[in-house]
Amino acid sequence: MVILGDLMKKQGIRSDGRKIDELRPVRIEAGVLKNADCSSFIEFGGNKIMVAVYGPKEVHPKHMALADRAVLRCRYHMAPYSVDERKNPAPSRREIEISKISKEALEPALILEDYPRTAIDVYIEVLQSDGGSRCAGITAAAVALADAGINMRDLVTACAAGKVDNTIVLDINDEEDKKGQADMPIAYMPNLEKVTLMQVDGTLSKEEYKKCLDMAISGCMQVNQLQKEALRKKYFGNEEEEEGDMN
Repeated sequence: MVILGDLMKKQGIRSDGRKIDELRPVRIEAGVLKNADCSSFIEFGGNKIMVAVYGPKEVHPKHMALADRAVLRCRYHMAPYSVDERKNPAPSRREIEISKISKEALEPALILEDYPRTAIDVYIEVLQSDGGSRCAGITAAAVALADAGINMRDLVTACAAGKVDNTIVLDINDEEDKKGQADMPIAYMPNLEKVTLMQVDGTLSKEEYKKCLDMAISGCMQVNQLQKEALRKKYFGNEEEEEGDMN
């Protein structure tokens, strides 16, 4: 007999009504800010995140420039009103850590050697947080970088899986993140089949680890389709609408 906790309503159904392998609703839009070189917006469950990209541009201070490639700089920041209790606007240790891992997750996809002695700045601003904001931010950042025309090997897509009430589930929400047994966010390049980020918080058996990884990758593949649709809609949306009107 399986005893279910607060995070599972019944076998195979989670507290928010999703199945164990079901993503939260995801919406991605490219090119939403006129003052940034390029930008994107993502709603991933309750997460609402804006990303702005500037560059390639001249590096300041100049001594930070690299002769053989561009410098990628990422800043992940949570707005004070993004969480239940007002957050201090100053960067926290968590934000500094996520800024670092976001940069490391995105860097393998970018052909930085095509832009020597320049900088590419990525600003990830969390307007509302609902668990999985690092994955949503990386996903949106990849769309903004593609929108900026930066030469890329692949899009980076991020998604998490985890363990809730002894069950491996896809796309951990805020409640599951806080009360669950394990969380595994990953970033993945679907075409190259390469993982660029993996973190594990909690305890998993060898079998659970493999199942969790496979489920997170399957989530990445689903989100990747939405990334491509967002870019396609920005650049070809009007043409598709006109063709539909003509037919």
